Amino acid sequence: MLALSSANQFAGLTRGFIVLDKPSGLTSHDCVAAVRRRLQIRRVGHGGTLDPAATGVLPVALGAATRLLPYLIDDKCYEGTVQLGITTSTDDDEGEVLLRQRVPPFSRAELEAALAPFRGEILQAPPAVSAVKLAGERAYKRVRRGEQVTPSPRPVTIRGLELLHWDGAARLQLRVRCGAGTYIRSLARDLGRSLGCGAALLKLRRTEALGFALEAAEPFSCLQADSVCWPRLHDPLEALAHLPRRILDNDEVQAWRCGRPFALKPGAAAEEGPGGEGQPVVVVMADGRLAGMARISAKAMLQPKLVIDAAS
Repeated sequence: MLALSSANQFAGLTRGFIVLDKPSGLTSHDCVAAVRRRLQIRRVGHGGTLDPAATGVLPVALGAATRLLPYLIDDKCYEGTVQLGITTSTDDDEGEVLLRQRVPPFSRAELEAALAPFRGEILQAPPAVSAVKLAGERAYKRVRRGEQVTPSPRPVTIRGLELLHWDGAARLQLRVRCGAGTYIRSLARDLGRSLGCGAALLKLRRTEALGFALEAAEPFSCLQADSVCWPRLHDPLEALAHLPRRILDNDEVQAWRCGRPFALKPGAAAEEGPGGEGQPVVVVMADGRLAGMARISAKAMLQPKLVIDAAS
């Protein structure tokens, strides 16, 4: 991780990540635009959209690091508050209330039993007001025109679902660890349907995303023009620590820069991973700089997929 103090220092860098603690009321696109303005860098991308009302971890890739986003851990972790007894048009409290129902006096054990079917591999329909594309158009745009839309269920993975708190009346707090494409609004909606009283998401905070946690996040205020602080820059290798690595020998560097595949090192399974076809491998120069990404091919070769500083 590098501590930088000026936009000029960022301008000299070609790759890295900053991690924002997104405030409520801003879109993820707003945050990316603020990064571009503050750091004077054009090539910027975010890892994992957050709804405007949600807060928390938003990793932002700079420069060539934008091409590394598909290789990062896809796990995300959220803490959210669910309100039982209401059904809304957006599955959260931002939308129109469509129905109010009485909430039975659930016990904690009953809530735990209701949560059980939502763990693991499940089918989940995205909210009608979402960025999911239907016939090539974002669902929320069709809703704005007054159309009735019903996104089809799709497989998602909920790796962890924990009941943090139940007030005994109508509100509960959940911690959710999930894979890409999971909507916590949909989880709240579906839980309400299962309980027979309806539910909507009141508050959502993302505590982890793509391998970064809240402890690494910077306040959005560091991107304001009058701020005296600058965001920390995280080395790409920090974000790729979950993957096996291959350190290039001096005689392999030119072949790598030309995009040519090369053989796995004999007996180097611990370094290069289990050796399965398609396994991504982080490729590193002898001096510790990131050289790019490769995948293990069917012929037990390392096939370059992303070459940083490729030969022209």
